[in-house]
Amino acid sequence: MATLSDKQAQIMEFPYTQYSALICDGAVRSGKTSIMALSFFLWAMSSFDRCAFAFCGKSVGAVERNIVTPLLAVTYLRRNFDVRYNRGDHVIIARRGGKENRFYLFGGKDESSYMLIQGITLAGVLLDEVALMPRSFVEQALARCSVSGAKLWFNCNPENPLHWFRQEWILKAPEKNALHLHFLMDDNPSLSEETLTRYKNMYSGVFYERYILGRWVMSEGLIYDMFDPTDNVYREMPARVRVNGQRIMACDYGTTNPCVFLEIYDDGELICVEREYRWDSRKEHRQKTDAEYGADYLDFAGENDCAVIVDPSAASFIAELRSRGVLVQEADNDVLDGIRRTGSLLHRRKLLVNERCAGLIDELGTYLWDDKAALRGEEKPVKQNDHACDALRYYVNSLPDWRFE
Repeated sequence: MATLSDKQAQIMEFPYTQYSALICDGAVRSGKTSIMALSFFLWAMSSFDRCAFAFCGKSVGAVERNIVTPLLAVTYLRRNFDVRYNRGDHVIIARRGGKENRFYLFGGKDESSYMLIQGITLAGVLLDEVALMPRSFVEQALARCSVSGAKLWFNCNPENPLHWFRQEWILKAPEKNALHLHFLMDDNPSLSEETLTRYKNMYSGVFYERYILGRWVMSEGLIYDMFDPTDNVYREMPARVRVNGQRIMACDYGTTNPCVFLEIYDDGELICVEREYRWDSRKEHRQKTDAEYGADYLDFAGENDCAVIVDPSAASFIAELRSRGVLVQEADNDVLDGIRRTGSLLHRRKLLVNERCAGLIDELGTYLWDDKAALRGEEKPVKQNDHACDALRYYVNSLPDWRFE
């Protein structure tokens, strides 16, 4: 194994201390998750037999990506344990000698997720990205850890300083008998200077403070403060995108609110928003029907038809488009992750907007965090003048994770 930093070594030592919980928070790429997963696995296999454990994340896919794949790649584990992952049942079955334990994967994406983990008895749980999970899910997972000697493992990147996990666990770590380790990128000895620089260049504003500096700070002011009306705006689409770019549409549907279509070209590296359609029924003093919007969409898309990404809540409009033969993809409507991803692309100048998309450009320059919500510990934008931003976010959320690394 490569040399560990002092904090990574503390993670490996944690299971054999008097602490009943471990909390690791701080910057991205700081070496928290992979070492925690390894330490958790080795502790479970050395201390228990015929027991169940849980790896929890925002989704099962996130657990597979962040925990299972790196864990199964560890040479020491492959040589010394019989470790098999059943993807259909989302369970790792691990054996060594006469011992056997099971590690179940769970996703805590919404308030109903707590029901997924009810009924199981656990000897330990590792909650990855715990600040992104509903409190009800987290508390249900903790309640399942009733085996003698069970320990609780948490990791996360910072969010709002009023977030319930910071208030109830990080600030109360001593009374919870929890070891709290705060990580920065410098705590990961495997990162090169080139990688450090690349990650520092990915974020700005509140996301830079949280993901790079590891601070629990309030979201306030302009959301897309990294948007530059010169560097992120173009007059003529770059030739490489015009020739090689894939064309796709994104839609934020509205009846009383504006309805927006965006025409987007993407060559796999650079994204260009070429045109926009906008109908504001309040300004026009007339509300359009789904049939009228459907006709407008076909006119906007033209003969070179392509797929369109639409907010899944717009069920009636999705049905209208499909009845007209349009290929519809229902959007991932994760607001905060979409904002983070969009901000990263804008900051790196990988997302450009044609100067004629005046509505989108105006929104990018005026899209604000909701200060009142932030004071309640909630993270959300002000819901006004945001319809093109929402449509753009739907497209960005459809992109693979590697586009943001």
